[in-house]
Amino acid sequence: MFCWGEVALTTDTTKPDGRSLRAQRTRRAIVDAHLTLMLGGDPQPTAARIAATAGVSVRALWSHFRDLEQLFAAAGERTLEVQYAGHVPIPPGLPLDERVESFCRQRARMLESIAGASRAAQLRLPFSPQLRANRERHNDRLRAELAEVFAPELAVDETLLTALQVATAWPAWTCSRDDLGLDIDQATEVMSRTVGALLERSRDEHRNR
Repeated sequence: MFCWGEVALTTDTTKPDGRSLRAQRTRRAIVDAHLTLMLGGDPQPTAARIAATAGVSVRALWSHFRDLEQLFAAAGERTLEVQYAGHVPIPPGLPLDERVESFCRQRARMLESIAGASRAAQLRLPFSPQLRANRERHNDRLRAELAEVFAPELAVDETLLTALQVATAWPAWTCSRDDLGLDIDQATEVMSRTVGALLERSRDEHRNR
């Protein structure tokens, strides 16, 4: 099973008792089991498979999560932890070519690290408000990072920012990896060339004004 760092599931500053700690561990085990199955290639883990992987009963699973939407919410939080583990901010003062290369290389690693979970979410996305909210949260973080890393080139160009977001979001990555069958290096190169071309064109347009 994949192993992630422990995450406090309560903001209570008092020391939890033994029962609360056991409940936290059980919830964490269920969420980790859910992610483990998806990241391992199971696109729609059943409650029975999740419970078996977590080492708990199905009854225990549903006593901690009242429905799938609640489980999806907890899994969404943990997926962000996995995706951003080892993330290194890219200084906007670096040369453009260096920023593009660093950003796309790191972005590719982040997308690949949660590929199984993203593929699984895509299947249920039309039917789950929580999964759509999770996807929106991922997109918001991506847009904010793009705005920061490429601030010198973007200025107030919201259309260019949207174009960069489209080029670096999950649908573009899965098109390269799954639809076109590119390996990680090839898909990363496609992303880098697309992002670079968009930014260089914008920079040239501003120079010619």
